[in-house]
Amino acid sequence: MPTRTAKTAWTGTLQQGSGQVEMTSSGVGTYEVSFPKRAADDAGGTTSPEELIAAAHSACYAMSLSNEVATAGGTPKRLDVEADVSLGPDPAGGFRLTGITLIVSGDVDGLDAAGFEAAAQAAKVGCPVSKALTGVDITLEVRT
Repeated sequence: MPTRTAKTAWTGTLQQGSGQVEMTSSGVGTYEVSFPKRAADDAGGTTSPEELIAAAHSACYAMSLSNEVATAGGTPKRLDVEADVSLGPDPAGGFRLTGITLIVSGDVDGLDAAGFEAAAQAAKVGCPVSKALTGVDITLEVRT
């Protein structure tokens, strides 16, 4: 299996500095990051580690769910996955990811609501990004 790479170039202090995250493997782009915008409600056109984790988790989970639906005998026509990743203070000092919420809905042939729920729960357990983030509380909300 391949290894994927991203790079960050950072200049300055945490509060006054900024950086650029480059999606090296895919070449899809370079994105601005800064701590003040990371900690603000309005990202102001920059991304953050939390948004990048949310993107990775939603994509990985969608792939895992597609597989689980097929394994259960269904056919996924459309899956919509949102990942909300929260940053907050760490009681030990600094910051930490305080939670991840996966919100999923879909149009699936061949499975009833209970079957879709079971596939969604199995995908949460089987998703490689979920496995990597076991130190963070991950909740799942299935919408039918």
